[in-house]
Amino acid sequence: MEFLERILRIFKKSPKIAYARAQSVDLIELKRNPYYIVASVELGNTTTKSIVTATNMDTGNTYIVSKYVRMTREVRPPKKGEEVFGKTIWGVELTKESVAEMVRDVLLGALRRGNLTVEDLHFVVRSTGVTAGFATPEEVTNMIIALAEGCLKAGVPPSKMTPAMSKSQLPKPFDRYSLMDKVIFDGAVTGVLPPTGKEVVANEMEGELVTAGIKVGAKWTHVDFRNPCMSIDFGTTLAGRITDDSKPYAHVVGNLCGLAGAIADSIVRGSGLVSREKGAVLDIKDKGGKIDRELAEEYGEEIHRYIKICEVPKGVKRFGTVPVDPESAEKAGTTLIGCDVGENGSDLPKLEEIGRRILEESNIPTLLYTLDVVSAKTTERLVKLAWDKGLISDRSALGITGRAGITGEKPRLILERLSGLDIWDKPEDNLVFVEDGLALGASIMARCMNCLGTPQNPVGGNRGDRCILGERRRWQKERGMIR
Repeated sequence: MEFLERILRIFKKSPKIAYARAQSVDLIELKRNPYYIVASVELGNTTTKSIVTATNMDTGNTYIVSKYVRMTREVRPPKKGEEVFGKTIWGVELTKESVAEMVRDVLLGALRRGNLTVEDLHFVVRSTGVTAGFATPEEVTNMIIALAEGCLKAGVPPSKMTPAMSKSQLPKPFDRYSLMDKVIFDGAVTGVLPPTGKEVVANEMEGELVTAGIKVGAKWTHVDFRNPCMSIDFGTTLAGRITDDSKPYAHVVGNLCGLAGAIADSIVRGSGLVSREKGAVLDIKDKGGKIDRELAEEYGEEIHRYIKICEVPKGVKRFGTVPVDPESAEKAGTTLIGCDVGENGSDLPKLEEIGRRILEESNIPTLLYTLDVVSAKTTERLVKLAWDKGLISDRSALGITGRAGITGEKPRLILERLSGLDIWDKPEDNLVFVEDGLALGASIMARCMNCLGTPQNPVGGNRGDRCILGERRRWQKERGMIR
């Protein structure tokens, strides 16, 4: 009886986890109301996907229309005469031609699933997480060109990939929603100024998009995810930002980089359940069974002995395989926080061995739960380091997206661990999990570039505060940007 009462007390006190799942909208509604339709195309280390979103300009709410996903390992091999300009973190070779074909196919696939055509799109935003493994600016340039060529092959005109210069260039009826006559696009997305100077981390754009996307997704929850905030994207590589509460624009005071989903992928590769060379957690089909939580916790602790989470040291060129520039970060007033396994992934084979042992001792559900434990502890360590460095406060919101951060029991475990840090009185009011954060970020970036604001439902500005339109106008007038 005493045990039952304790369980009931825990259940009653169990906080509501803010999890923003994709909200859909039907085609009839889409055609009838002022929805701004944006397609995001992302070529990542593990998946390549296109997601079509639609924002109701009367309410500011964003919906998922359709999604098409393929594994990046399916990028065709280079043909004779094609130049390989880079590889994914798992060694998949990329040429401009092969990337363009993959981008074309996923974009057209998303449009078909949504019963849409290229003509229905108002904007297309391209991004990639693969640049985290690149070595030179030339490789990054080739990737950007390849992404653009893929969109052109799909029939997207250049005008739908660049911002309008005036209201008259915007399609009807969206010209009346644009604030171009009041402010100009000055590079700030959702009220955050981009870091000045040289790029400090290769996946800077990813961090910008996911931060913006979490702000959009959080609108479907009870959490006000605006500045100051910390975003964590658990893709194959780690991305994210930490912002302060400066006004009218927040500054980026922290950037995240390194390994994330690659850690989980390495663990399962040793299990024999997926390909040793190109397998991923996404390939596993759960066969059911009882979870040995105690064993998973033990292995989670063992795995974390190999995981290094720290401020990126001065003088290094890569951290967790991601190109970084700590000196430029220091000049920009930004702290780089990284996650690595050994040195640039050198200890990932040791995680594969642990994955083999887990499956020998237990089953697939226990293996997958171990991954949840590992991600939860990774989040705890990242947040604690940011707190110790003075980058976040009890006023900061925390947003998480990406396959290795929001699936399984990770949200519950993360909330439990954050509750033990004593940063927030109610972590559940400051923590949000968002599906497809990068795609939602693409939707808001397209709107920001065209000054398509929704002052009645602001995404920029500070938590609990009003729209910053007036302050932005004053700020731009003082600098002679507008009259």
